[in-house]
Amino acid sequence: MSTIEGARLFRESWIAGVREHFPGEPKPGYVTPWEDTPDWERQAAGAVYDQVRQFLDLSAGHASRLTPEQKGRFVATCWTAQMYRHFEDPKSGYVADWPDLPEWQQKTDVGIFEAIEKAR
Repeated sequence: MSTIEGARLFRESWIAGVREHFPGEPKPGYVTPWEDTPDWERQAAGAVYDQVRQFLDLSAGHASRLTPEQKGRFVATCWTAQMYRHFEDPKSGYVADWPDLPEWQQKTDVGIFEAIEKAR
């Protein structure tokens, strides 16, 4: 799967997770379709996809044995690095540490890892 296809998978997994886990009605930006996603966000999604895929490849697939929390933390950490890459002074919610993320976002990050894992 190419980085662009992986970025779309990331975005689609994010939207699916938000729709499943977000309490109430999500902000429109949380569920913006790929076609309307800003370029910086597409690039960040592709970079995180590549990092997760490489992590799985370099562990010979054994990273699949991580706990759901470990999988979600990995996605969240990779995303945080991208926020620092794309924004000089990112919003605190963009770079929050795992324990500070809302439960819906933690579950969504786990789902992203698992979607990438299934697609490889």
